[in-house]
Parts: sequence; structure tokens; C-alpha cells
Amino acid sequence: MSQTDKLVTRVPALSEIVRIAEAAGVRILEVYNGADFEVERKADDSPLTLADRRAHELIEQELIALAPHIPVLSEESTALPFAQRRVWQRYWLVDPLDGTKEFISRNGEFTVNIALIEDGRATLGVVHVPVTGVTYFGSLGGEAGRDSAGAWKSAGGDIKPIAVRELGASEVRVVASRRHRGERLDEMLRAIESSSGLEDVVSIGSSLKMCLVAEGDADVYPRLAPTSEWDTAAAHAVLVAAGGEIVDLKFSPLRYNQKDCLLNPEFIALGDRSVDWRKLLGL
Repeated sequence: MSQTDKLVTRVPALSEIVRIAEAAGVRILEVYNGADFEVERKADDSPLTLADRRAHELIEQELIALAPHIPVLSEESTALPFAQRRVWQRYWLVDPLDGTKEFISRNGEFTVNIALIEDGRATLGVVHVPVTGVTYFGSLGGEAGRDSAGAWKSAGGDIKPIAVRELGASEVRVVASRRHRGERLDEMLRAIESSSGLEDVVSIGSSLKMCLVAEGDADVYPRLAPTSEWDTAAAHAVLVAAGGEIVDLKFSPLRYNQKDCLLNPEFIALGDRSVDWRKLLGL
């Protein structure tokens, strides 16, 4: 590979993406800690705030400056047709403020999500929590010049590696959406209870649910309600780098940019991959 080719295909270091996510978090907190903010409604009736827009603008500008050859697709971007997106082998997938409803309710459970998608897989991800200052980040490694594979958590100036919990004979810890529950999830919980025991069910907002699985504070997160690709991609990369996976209900790994719409199928975020989750969840 020539020096020119290396330059064209270079992916910015994980530390640079962490810096961008944390800078976007500062923009978000300026709005969050300010006076009452206005909430707009998008075409799909989902909420939009000034914080969403400011974070989007900063992230997009910084990513383009770092790697102008890599396209950026953000929740707040202009919609792009699949005919244009389908040729992308590599692109950034961004949710500038994941958990806008949590932001509006001021419970702190919202994140900045930045992921690198390569050939349909989330291979690098950063999830930053502005209110706490915690950042989860991970990379699957890969080509020369890329970060080493692994997942980490930064909190209070301390950075430590994270990994999913080995379940063994332990009772299962489940994390669930704060806003989406239902009979099907309850059926899964009953199946876990009868099979191995249910230690706890934690409800929390945004992509933090997948990060809890990645750091071993939870074992599984079933999601049986709609999500968009930018909701999951960054935490998906962190989770896989930590030893877990996100699968659809046929237990195929979640993939990105595969169709016209940018909606995920129903999925399950798994920790310990040696577990027979089909049996444990009653599937």
C-alpha cells in the first residue's frame, strides 16, 4: 500500500473520537444547565432541542476535519437515500444526544454516541455521559495503524478496561428500557426466573443499557421496541469489544446500513456469549 493510500484510508485514533464526544457533552451541558429550553417536534413527533443541534454541529465539523474521506451520518443530518449510502464501506454513525426525553426530564440518563461502521459492522464506538463525565469506548482493532482491540471506561480521570461478566451459576441481571416494557419482556423475565434465577432488573435510559452489559453490571438487555441504528451502533462496538454481542431474535449479529430504513429489528444485547441465551430467555 502506498503512503497516499495509507493517508486516504486512515481512521482517526479512538482517543480523538473520545475527545470529540466529550466536547459535544460540554455543548449539551451548556443548554442542560441553562434556563428553560424550548423543545421542538420533528416530522416523526420525536423531540428536538438546541442541545441536539449544537452537539450535532460540533461532531460533524470535527469528524470531517479529522477524516474528510469518511462520510458522516447523524440523527440530525439531512436524510440520505439508500442508493447513496449503500456504497459506503466505512462511515461515521452518530447520535449527538441519545435520550432526548431523558434530557428533557433532566434525569441525566442521556449520552453522546459516535460509531465507526465498516462493511455493516460497528467496529469502533464512544458513548459519553455528559452529566457524570463517564465515557465508554471500544475498538475491534483491525488494520495497521488502528487502535488495539478492547473496551474501556473513563471516570473521574481513571481509565480501566471493561469486560462482560462470566455468568456461570449466578442469577441473571437484566437491564430494561425505562420507557418500554411489555408482556413479551415479562415472559422472558419469567423464563429466566424459572431457569437460572433473576437477580435484578434495572431500568435506565439511552445507550447506557448496553454499556452496563459491557462493563459486567448487567448480563442481558432485550429490546422489543423500535430503535434506530444510531441508537445502538456506538454501544454495540463497545459491547463487542468487551466480549458481548447484539443479536436479532434469530440470533444473527446486528448489522448496519443494510436497507432503506435506518431502523433496527428487535434485538438482545448479550454479555457472556458462552450462555445458551435462546434457552434462558425461553426462545
